[in-house]
Amino acid sequence: MDTIITYLLFVLGFVALIKGADLLVDSSSNIAKKFGVSDMVIGLTIVSLGTSMPELIVNIIASFSGNTEIAIGNVFGSNIANILLIMGFSAIIRSLPVPNNTIIAEIPFSLSAILLVGFLANANLWGPEDKIFGLERLDGVVIMFFFLLFFAYIVHTTLTVREDLSKETTFQKPVNVLKESALVLLGILMLFLGGKWVVDGAVLMATSLGMSETLVGLTIVAIGTSLPELVTSVIAAKKGNVDVAVGNVVGSNIFNLLWILGLSSIIRPLPFNRISNLDALVVLFPLLWYWY
Repeated sequence: MDTIITYLLFVLGFVALIKGADLLVDSSSNIAKKFGVSDMVIGLTIVSLGTSMPELIVNIIASFSGNTEIAIGNVFGSNIANILLIMGFSAIIRSLPVPNNTIIAEIPFSLSAILLVGFLANANLWGPEDKIFGLERLDGVVIMFFFLLFFAYIVHTTLTVREDLSKETTFQKPVNVLKESALVLLGILMLFLGGKWVVDGAVLMATSLGMSETLVGLTIVAIGTSLPELVTSVIAAKKGNVDVAVGNVVGSNIFNLLWILGLSSIIRPLPFNRISNLDALVVLFPLLWYWY
């Protein structure tokens, strides 16, 4: 009976993750617009950050629970799904020209992020001599430092665009900040519960079917937690907002690698299997293709 309940909560967990991310993105966007932040900046910051929340919650819970293989597999699997599945679906709906600012700043930063993670995971700069592959806590600190650099770039972009918008007068519909703030908190709660249910179900599935946690993280968990990005980018492509569709994917990849993986390795050192290097290359080469 407990097994059936766990699997049921596993399915409901994905629903909670998607709906929680939806509430978080919509309500945060409404609050941001209330204070005059542009759609482009919202797409680069709130949308990317919000749609990455399921991966963050799943990884934090997995790290605290000791299921570190799920944490690694979830990040790489989500980034692969972002680049190949989500970008592919969006491009089928509408041609996606890559904006100049994405080519100049965000894609190179994303490439640097995957190279940084791959180097630190294989270099063993701080760990014991007999442990070759893995991300130690100090590696996580280094990764988080580079995330702060990217965050500084985002803040600079936000202030610059907002300064430009201050010269324009646009109509804004009334926004109830208290109501939207309550919906943000509800979205975060749903993300937490959904993440816990997904991790519990994934661990049970891996053990009962003889699958490794890495494989479950790369497939079921990664695709499930990437559903918010998929929905967001597809809707953006349908509406013709290609900047959001492309920026959401690239921004989410950066958040996944630097913020989520960095924080996860600080919570608990993450072992890095040799096969994960292949996963990293699968993330790297499509980015190079988009860049050139």
